[in-house]
Amino acid sequence: MKKIVLIFFSLLSISSFGQGFLHRNGQKIVDGNGQNVVLRGLGLGGWMVQEGYMLQTGSFAGSQHAIKQKITDLIGAKNTKKFYEAYKANGITKRDIDSLAAWGFNSIRLPMHFNLYTLPIEKETVSGQDTWLEEGFKMTDNLLKWCAANKIYLILDLHAAPGGQGKDANISDYDDSKPSLWESTANQDKMVALWKKLALRYKDNPWIGAYDIINEPNWNFTGTNQNGCDEKSNAPLRALQVRVTKAIRAIDTNHLIFIEGNCWGNNYNGLFPLWDDNMALSFHKYWNDNDVASIQKMLDYRTQYNVPIWLGESGENSNVWFKEAIALMESNTIGWAFWPMKKIENLAGVTSVTKTPEYEQLLKYWANGGKKPTVAFAKKALMQTAENFKMKKLTIRFDVIDAMFRQVQTTDTKKYKNHTLPGKVFATEYDLGQNGFAYFDKDVANYDGTKFTKWNKGGAMRNDGVDIQSCNDKITNGFHVAFIENGEWLQYTVEVKAKTTFDVAIRYSSEVAGGKLFLKDENDKISETIAIPSSGGINNWQTVTLKNVVLRKGTNKIRVYFEKGNFNLNFLEFKNTSE
Repeated sequence: MKKIVLIFFSLLSISSFGQGFLHRNGQKIVDGNGQNVVLRGLGLGGWMVQEGYMLQTGSFAGSQHAIKQKITDLIGAKNTKKFYEAYKANGITKRDIDSLAAWGFNSIRLPMHFNLYTLPIEKETVSGQDTWLEEGFKMTDNLLKWCAANKIYLILDLHAAPGGQGKDANISDYDDSKPSLWESTANQDKMVALWKKLALRYKDNPWIGAYDIINEPNWNFTGTNQNGCDEKSNAPLRALQVRVTKAIRAIDTNHLIFIEGNCWGNNYNGLFPLWDDNMALSFHKYWNDNDVASIQKMLDYRTQYNVPIWLGESGENSNVWFKEAIALMESNTIGWAFWPMKKIENLAGVTSVTKTPEYEQLLKYWANGGKKPTVAFAKKALMQTAENFKMKKLTIRFDVIDAMFRQVQTTDTKKYKNHTLPGKVFATEYDLGQNGFAYFDKDVANYDGTKFTKWNKGGAMRNDGVDIQSCNDKITNGFHVAFIENGEWLQYTVEVKAKTTFDVAIRYSSEVAGGKLFLKDENDKISETIAIPSSGGINNWQTVTLKNVVLRKGTNKIRVYFEKGNFNLNFLEFKNTSE
């Protein structure tokens, strides 16, 4: 009877889903009802595969094995094991997935490290044998359960293949002292065996959206570029992906398979013709223009080979770039997955992990040497960092979420915070919205990966083009607007109970004189232009006052226009003229 009840509830779960497996229908990804599905996803980078830049260790320990060695050298193997247990337990929880669903994501890309599922070949006691580890499967099972509860598709992504699949070691935890994936038949055999194991486990689950069988291969087989960007045939890459596909299909005919090209997923030379009728192409996009020309080659592949395409990874840019890129994808019926969810002091992501002073001390020791921290100090610092990965400890970047979803659909602005006057309006609390509508800044995104333009030169608080720094004024929300240039502006939505005339105190700092600003509403200029004199230094804060600024009853959208820049702005304080 118990077995019958379990079968009933299993069937009920699938029937309530009602949309079947994602699959290829010509150039589209569709559900079981034939309805087009645009995947709007996020990659859980850093959870199963650590990358140095996410933990701010990149300058001295970029790959996971190097990071782990640094930690072990400080606190020993036993304490390191405890740290990683806490890190993985806190890294992704049901609350995280509930949050992603609430924010608008309908899919998740899981970057998997093979060593959570099976032993490395050098640790197998019998050559050619595969020892299976429950940890990775349990982590995946739990994640899948949370995804299903939220009607989110889970895409399995082999991010770190046995031996490592690319010279960019940080991505796949490649260790050049050991044979890579491409230099070892045993590693390739293990990769195939892992995908067979995954297919066997998840073949009947429709909430698995797809199998992304190898992430960002970057290897020179016959070319001169070490990351495979000038490869013409990519024969080993094609052969391995064909072999993995066949192994999966012997078990699982349900699930969509994503393949990736060389050169971080983008060099598809030699990978055609396609070998499976339920397949899609994944490409990755970073630090380039957001025009059709930037994706034309993938659009051509879609048409030529009658196959869906998917932006499997993107991110690490400004809100302006995010909005543009997602709008470009969706206008061309392309799903997307941005990257990552969590990293330490993350400006360009949906959440940020707080860096403690103690962890900063560890980073300085690792980078520069000096007096070694005690085991007790280092362990406490690392365990607190692991604790800070919990959702309740994170800083949520609502400006990033707004850019990825609402701003893609509209140029309307939305207040960042309730501003009721009279009172202070902090400069950094300008409206949410697109550049040119909620604010105007001249440097707003990184469109060139060789230059890495800083869109927010201060690197604090928000991911727009506006430059924000930490503030040392005696009255502050913690931040001020800096690096102000001529012609830039900021908009604030404020509420006024009755038509009122205000004096507006401008709190600023400046090393030199020459700044100028004025206020404007939706229709016209509402103040005089006021000069901003030198305050005697960027850390010396002074006040100048705009007189007799009239605001109407109700909602006012006020723009602060910087006719001349070169000063910092902390806040505007609206005071009744009678005060």
